[in-house]
Amino acid sequence: MSTVASNTSVENRTVALVTLGCARNDVDSEELAGRLAADGWTLVDDPVLAQVAVINTCGFIESAKKDSVDALLEAHSLKTNGVTQAVVAVGCMAERYGNELASALPEADAILGFDDYQDISKRLGTILAGGSIQAHTPQDRRTLLPIAPSERAEARASDRIERPSPLGQGLRVMRKRLDNAPVASLKIASGCDRRCSFCAIPIFRGSFISRRPTEILEEAKWLVDQGVSEIFLVSENTTSYGKDFGDLKVLEKMLPELSAIDGIERIRLSYLQPAEMRPSLLQAMVSVPKVLPYFDLSFQHASGTVLRRMRRFGDSEKFLHLIDQIRALSPEAGIRSNVIVGFPGESEAEFAELVDFISKARMDAVGVFGYSDEDQTEALTLENKVSEEVIRARVEHLSSLVDELLNQRAEERIGESVRVLIEDAELQEGRAEHQGPEVDGSTFISFTPGRAQFKVGEYVDAVVTGTDGADLIAQAI
Repeated sequence: MSTVASNTSVENRTVALVTLGCARNDVDSEELAGRLAADGWTLVDDPVLAQVAVINTCGFIESAKKDSVDALLEAHSLKTNGVTQAVVAVGCMAERYGNELASALPEADAILGFDDYQDISKRLGTILAGGSIQAHTPQDRRTLLPIAPSERAEARASDRIERPSPLGQGLRVMRKRLDNAPVASLKIASGCDRRCSFCAIPIFRGSFISRRPTEILEEAKWLVDQGVSEIFLVSENTTSYGKDFGDLKVLEKMLPELSAIDGIERIRLSYLQPAEMRPSLLQAMVSVPKVLPYFDLSFQHASGTVLRRMRRFGDSEKFLHLIDQIRALSPEAGIRSNVIVGFPGESEAEFAELVDFISKARMDAVGVFGYSDEDQTEALTLENKVSEEVIRARVEHLSSLVDELLNQRAEERIGESVRVLIEDAELQEGRAEHQGPEVDGSTFISFTPGRAQFKVGEYVDAVVTGTDGADLIAQAI
């Protein structure tokens, strides 16, 4: 959970943004903060000091929804302190459930959907003045755009479409940094056209829309001006970028342009679909200067039969071949993924296939999640559900194996040269090129008597000398 930084305002209306969920939500919060700051709101970093607490919720899985509800209830409890007057829910859970959430959670003073973002200042002003805003009735946002990606350019001008960025006339960046970290997410697209049977994201995020390269480059330059040196390209499906332009290689063409921006030291890509990894993108990720050989591959499972029930592609053999291709081009590349355990119908043999794949893949980070039924998904209606007891046992078994394997993978890196971006000066903690922000391990620079500590934002060339679990310990060169 993260909160925002401070600003000043003559109108003295105060607001705090609390963000849950993924990096895409982080960008949304900074865009909301940009709109509010431009309209005179004072942004504070502690909800207890704010007249309005805005909770940017996550609605992806059951545990994330619970965290969002807990954050809303915690913010509501602040209303007894005499400062906090309103609690407002935005984000994916607010969009996904709308009036249903409003009925179930009267502690929230408003439930705002994506269509409210452009007028967020007016909405919060109404609420602060004692007015009310009717929660929206959720709809399938895929119906707001043409089915054919190539026909979406005209529709993207509609105010009813949740656009990936609020860039205005003259490409002015409407965004405000909420921290001083040297790394920042940069949204390159929004929505998803895939129909994975376990996922409801396309319903409430809508169909896939790529941002224009000019917008992305302009925002990247702005981020550099804010002290950012590592750009993390995010979307629901990064490998689909450009398909609504009629050119799936737009990303490969844009990466060198991002790399040419003075001040950018690292470019990292997130959420790559294995079935959409093309040779040209793979080559670009290992050859374009500043683009990190970091592969965040959404495998989800390794059994071909389970993947078909998930409405996905591939199998263990194809995935291992892709990993071999990556390591042939870049032996020290970082590879991470997430997997779902206990999907409906998952047999012991299919689970064993997943375990075998994880054992052979030698990835640097793996997230293990137990399956849970999600509203408005095909998987909700599938038969042969795996019992919660079995799911827990399989998650525990695979998680234990993953911990062991990640420790082994970390030990394999002893002796490697790494370049570490310092993010915590007190602990001398940072990330090497194969470690993504927040979700992966860290690298700690060993203390050397007589040497001054490295500062946040510095890049340190070092050699890995040891490990602490999945984390690395390195000696500065």
